[in-house]
Amino acid sequence: MNAPAHEPIRALLFDLDDTLWPITPVIERAETLLFDWLSDQVPLVTERYTIAAMRKRRSELMAEHPRFRVDLWALRHAALHEAFVACGADTTRIEEAMDVFTTARNQVTLFDDVLVCLPRLAERITLGSLTNGAADLRQIGLDHHFAVSLAAHEIGRAKPDPAVFHAACEALALPPSQVAYVGDDLRLDVEGAQKAGLRGIWLNRHGAAKPAEQAHIEPDASLASLHELEQWLHLRSTTH
Repeated sequence: MNAPAHEPIRALLFDLDDTLWPITPVIERAETLLFDWLSDQVPLVTERYTIAAMRKRRSELMAEHPRFRVDLWALRHAALHEAFVACGADTTRIEEAMDVFTTARNQVTLFDDVLVCLPRLAERITLGSLTNGAADLRQIGLDHHFAVSLAAHEIGRAKPDPAVFHAACEALALPPSQVAYVGDDLRLDVEGAQKAGLRGIWLNRHGAAKPAEQAHIEPDASLASLHELEQWLHLRSTTH
């Protein structure tokens, strides 16, 4: 159910991947760096597995074990452990391998408007983050902008489950009707937020058309940048 339009917005919750930075090049680079490290340090694994084969196995594990859908770090760890055991490699080195991946996964290239707009937004309204992914805002250097930062693996549920959005609102000490969620995914972010009673803002950075199966989703706002988000908030504050 959608939040009443007259309710004031007292906090913004942000998705992270593909909202504050593009995620595909980050994951591709992290997987390549991990593979290179394994080739050098644990060659038994890369002699048997390719990056593509490991991706395929993670997809299978996710289908077999629903818990991995809400804990992507655990999914990657489990796939590595399985590969190490199958190859007779030293499993004590899995944590080193995960550190290589995690460090690279948090080396992101922010969209141009992030460092400009986040501080200004944080001055005027409470900010939080809510992600299905495994990004570490402290390592990325953005954590100080957010009063609350939650991830699916901490909650035990993933977007678009309403429980995830409600947990974030509870952490903000605000009712869902006074919180807006900003994200790039119409189903997970916009519709998920709206069904949980929040406003859903579609950050459509690349001017994408709605997929046919999502044509029924009507965001509370469709914006192309954080600059437009600032303008939208200003207009709301002057008309309410």
